[in-house]
Amino acid sequence: MPVFVVTGPSGAGKGTLERELLKRRPDFELAVSATTRPQRPGEVAGVHYHFLAQEAFDELIAEDGFLEWVSYVSGHRYGTLRSEIDRIRANGKVPLLDLEVEGARRVRDEVPGAVTIFVDAPLEELERRLTERATESSGEIGERVALARLQKETAGEFDHVIENDVLERAVDELLALVQRELRRAATMSPQ
Repeated sequence: MPVFVVTGPSGAGKGTLERELLKRRPDFELAVSATTRPQRPGEVAGVHYHFLAQEAFDELIAEDGFLEWVSYVSGHRYGTLRSEIDRIRANGKVPLLDLEVEGARRVRDEVPGAVTIFVDAPLEELERRLTERATESSGEIGERVALARLQKETAGEFDHVIENDVLERAVDELLALVQRELRRAATMSPQ
């Protein structure tokens, strides 16, 4: 059973497409990332994130417990636990990962048969969505748009690119792509 990895720039609508996929495909489950950042009010451990102390994160790195992990300027780290993928598969579901570009590359290189999907949108649309979100300052929005420009250049590295300009069309494309990849994986797996 393949691992599906969704990546792309901020504002491309990855989360929206993933929510639609999960609604329509109950055989998929979104992997819960681990993080060293503090738990925020309203967040539930094991649902929003696996909250880990720095030392526990270090131990998991040393034990090769992560498929991928990244450290941010804030000093907080995020990663995908191998045990999370095992748990999802043990429950008979297909793992779905939402990762930044570098993490998606690592999973692509680490997991045989991983299916990587780059979600993109026109740059003007990315900027509009980031501005409407209003979770960042104008300076941060400018930085995210600059990063989005760089990330858009990496789209060709991934198995599939979905242009999320019209939501229903993009959802239909994602559902068809998932169905094709699951059929392909089923024909390739030993019986």
